[in-house]
Amino acid sequence: MELLRFTTAGSVDDGKSTLIGRLLYDTKSLFEDRLADIERTSLLRGETEIDLALFTDGLRAEREQRITIDVAYHYFSTPKRKFIIADTPGHVQYTRNMVTGASTATLAILLVDARKGSSTQSRRHAFLSSLLGISQLVVAVNKMDLVDYSKERFEEIREEFRSFLSLLDAPSYVFIPISALRGDNIVDRSQNMPWYDGPVLLQHLENVNTGTGVNKVDFRFPVQCVLRPNQDFRGFAGQLTSGRIRPGDEVSALPSGKTSRIQKIYRHKEELDVAIAGDSVVMTLEHEIDVSRGDLLVRTRNLPHKATHVDAILCWMSEEPLQLGKSYWVSHTTRQLRGQVRTLEYRIDVDTMQRQPAETLQLNEMGRIELEVTSPLFFDRYKHNHGMGSFVLIDETTNNTVAAGMIRGASRSVVDLKEPVAQAEGTKNVVWAEGGVTLNERARRNGHRAGVLWFTGLSGAGKSTITKLLEQKLFEQGCQVVRLDGDNLRHGLNSDLGFTAEDRDENVRRFGEVAKICASHGCLVLCSLIAPSQEARTKIRQLFEPETFLEVFVDCSLEVCKKRDPKKLYERAAGGEIENFTGIDAPYERPQNAEIVLDTEVLSPEDAVKTVLARLADDGWFR
Repeated sequence: MELLRFTTAGSVDDGKSTLIGRLLYDTKSLFEDRLADIERTSLLRGETEIDLALFTDGLRAEREQRITIDVAYHYFSTPKRKFIIADTPGHVQYTRNMVTGASTATLAILLVDARKGSSTQSRRHAFLSSLLGISQLVVAVNKMDLVDYSKERFEEIREEFRSFLSLLDAPSYVFIPISALRGDNIVDRSQNMPWYDGPVLLQHLENVNTGTGVNKVDFRFPVQCVLRPNQDFRGFAGQLTSGRIRPGDEVSALPSGKTSRIQKIYRHKEELDVAIAGDSVVMTLEHEIDVSRGDLLVRTRNLPHKATHVDAILCWMSEEPLQLGKSYWVSHTTRQLRGQVRTLEYRIDVDTMQRQPAETLQLNEMGRIELEVTSPLFFDRYKHNHGMGSFVLIDETTNNTVAAGMIRGASRSVVDLKEPVAQAEGTKNVVWAEGGVTLNERARRNGHRAGVLWFTGLSGAGKSTITKLLEQKLFEQGCQVVRLDGDNLRHGLNSDLGFTAEDRDENVRRFGEVAKICASHGCLVLCSLIAPSQEARTKIRQLFEPETFLEVFVDCSLEVCKKRDPKKLYERAAGGEIENFTGIDAPYERPQNAEIVLDTEVLSPEDAVKTVLARLADDGWFR
């Protein structure tokens, strides 16, 4: 059964605890003794109805003040799905608690009081949810019973808050009018709001896509410990942060760089054929290479970033302010190393989203920093991979956790010597110009997610035929679709490039940058080119969010491609007329992590297109 982790957020007294209590009560997820205790307490207080907030406010101070102070986790399930709720406080001084509760959530329910409309705190929590990469947002307009279930008031709040969300890198969001106290549109559809025809809250929670925000591509396995029960067994235990892996797949151990293959995968005593993100497993390798706690297993041809200086957003959680240059423990995945905050670029005013100059960060403040660590850090950007892009800072003296960080990338102030110096200098003083229309606004207008479908395969495999047909089908559906063909770009933008390995990689790089610009304008981009190098394709993948990039491997044997040879290229290459032709005198590296594989020796172009469209629909690309 699928699991959905979600959090509640919003201002004080907007009804977060009451909402959770209503969900638990109406889904019959409470033990009888707990229910009896709450009924008794409510009666002693002179209340005529059960105080639903008492189900969640477990601390004495919370019950006395009738506020939420700490993060509380609650569990319930329905026949369709299991749920873990993080009930977070709404007070400004407990912002760090909200960040903690929301850090593992896929969805956030943001409550807005129908009488007051959007408040500073509700906007703050929407901004923090966006910053934390929460992929789904439900704006629950609560206490509709206190405004006579007014349709006009709901629509007024919806338009006001929608204009605010357009300023954020906001996730997918819906608005639902509710009354947590009365149970309107929580589990059952309200008879008091016949004008609302959308899903009720529980229905939305049961059916929302839980796959968004989960990196299913990049295999990352931080080693928790090494198991050696006897001389014949040496296994590595941990949890897959992202991606998937099978026995026989080639992996590299970082930081050593030694390679091997997965021999077996175990979960308890069960041997698995595949392990996916979130699985806690033990793996054995075919070769005896040195791997210990804190090391990282990754696919050999899909490596994470590496840097000793990283650019990050930091949320300060300590009463003691941040000290620049002070040594802290940096805890990243299963690894702990020393580091220091070198510079504080600016503080973020979470009320106005403005950047402010600052020399330190106080409790609950957030800012952009440059973190320096004593040895190279292997990471993915937080937006691509939460587990590999997050860290915490620990005070060396007190051992208290003082901050949580989200990695944006390698620091721009330190030039990576592996990058060409000319490229670093050329982009040093250039700032990306944002457009006047956000990507989310384009998605709502277009009715689909923007992104890239990267078709790769040998010449003659069928890439052009399939992408042309797919372009037609998407266009007929009203999609904003762009098709980029490898030959077309070589007529103009890439006409200065030849077909050496270096020129091919540069051709792919330019191709990817063009696709990125098209996708940033809301388009579905169909890229059709051979792109023979796995390393070059991996670099292109890293330009995009995981949920906006699909690699499509058009699989066809070289023998069949030679027989088809629509452009007579294989014939000419065999006759010596064309040099460095892929499949003849230049290699093609088969994709290791393609999301879609189309065997065109079996599938017709029409069936291949149906396969791609079905995958797009299943992954929620269309609204």
